[in-house]
Parts: sequence; C-alpha cells; structure tokens
Amino acid sequence: MSKVSFENLLEAGVHFGHLKRKWNPAMAPYIFEEKKGIHIIDLNKTIAHLDQACAAMKQIAKSGKKVLFVATKKQAKEIVAQKVAEINMPFVTERWSGGMLTNFQTTRKSIRKMTSIDKMKSDGTWDTLNKRERLFKTRQREKLEKNFGSIADMTRQPAAIFLVDILKEHIAMNEAKRLNIPTFAMVDTNSNPKLVDFPIPANDDATKSISIILDAICGSIKEGLEERKNTKGADKEEGVEEVAAAKVETTTEEKND
Repeated sequence: MSKVSFENLLEAGVHFGHLKRKWNPAMAPYIFEEKKGIHIIDLNKTIAHLDQACAAMKQIAKSGKKVLFVATKKQAKEIVAQKVAEINMPFVTERWSGGMLTNFQTTRKSIRKMTSIDKMKSDGTWDTLNKRERLFKTRQREKLEKNFGSIADMTRQPAAIFLVDILKEHIAMNEAKRLNIPTFAMVDTNSNPKLVDFPIPANDDATKSISIILDAICGSIKEGLEERKNTKGADKEEGVEEVAAAKVETTTEEKND
C-alpha cells in the first residue's frame, strides 16, 4: 500500500507541471492532460514510482549504506536540510562543488581540514595563533562548514543520490552517473526521466509537493534503519543465548566427569 494517498498528492499540488511549451517529450507517459496551457502530471504514475523508490531506499538504509540528498534550489533547501538531518543522512543544500563525488578524495581532504581547525581549538594550538591567523582560520572554517558540514560524516561515496530538480542539479547527477551511483529524483514535466534510475514524476517547484515526497522517502529510510537496528539487536541476543547455552553445557559435562 502506498505511503501517500492520491488526495494527499492532489492537495499538495504534486500534479502541477510546467507550461506546455516548456515540456520534455520524454515525460509524455507521465502526463495526464493539458489544462489552460499547463501539463498535469498523472498522480497514479507518481504513486507507483514513489512506491518503487521508497522500497529501494528502505533496502539501502537497511543495508547500512548512505543516501546523499541534493537540493540547492531556494524552495527545497530548508525542507531537505530539516527532514534529512532527522534521519542522519548526508545532504547538500548550498552550491554543489564540482568533483564532490568524482574527486571524492579532495572532498574528504576539505572535511579533514575543517576537523583539524576544530582540533586546534581543543588542544590549545588556537591560543598560540595571532589575531590575523585566527581570523583567517575562522573564515576558512565557516566556508568549509557551509559547503561540506552536512556531509562531514560521509566517509565514502554514497550508495545512492536523491535529487530535487535534475535540471538544477545536473552536475551532481552527471557525477553520480559516471560513478554508476543509483539516482533517485523528482522529475517535473520539463525534465528527462530517462536520465534517472528511479524517477518520481512530480512538481519540483512547490514547497508542499517537495515536502510530501521527501516525507515518504525519509519515512522509508527511517523504517530501513529501524529494521537494521532490530535485526542487529536480535542477532546480539541470539549470540548471548548461544554463549549462555554453551556455558551450561560445559558446566554439565564437567559435573558428569
């Protein structure tokens, strides 16, 4: 059963596409009709594709891997930052730095630089710097935090990437494709869904539309993480029981001897 209803999507304006003259012909299978010069997205298709994406996301999270979320457009930034932070996944809502994925070692180097500045403040080195050096380091730290702070815990390339608006995030999408990283994305009527592994036909401009899709995706990831945690807990308990049983068996054998 779908995580969101047809009515919920309708209310959030997920069905509103772009003007007909701005459409991408590849989106034809996902368009229900044209109304007053605007393409209307088929919400039944949206539900079907969202369900597929959610199922895949749940499995990725259950396997313990990371999903990177990218949304640098104004109306999506705060929504993504808030919802994705709650499930402890990496995200980029500021400018996408070219090579963030394809040149991941350089990205990690920038993150380590940020960590080293933090270490200077805790080990006393900061106090040995003059005023000018402190100002330079502070500004450098702020810039690094802005660009890489939200991916600081991403020690390796993500298992998948989720994009809001593939036209806006085309650089990130191209990098993911070059590295064969599965792509998930909200695709509006002006986009090419064939470029994405898991396209979700939806209005990628309205905040309500972005929010409802993100809720479903993040909810599935949360479910996957909880199942992983429960499985680990069950395995641990089973291991403890086996050890206890082995001890009892050993004690019994010793008494019989």
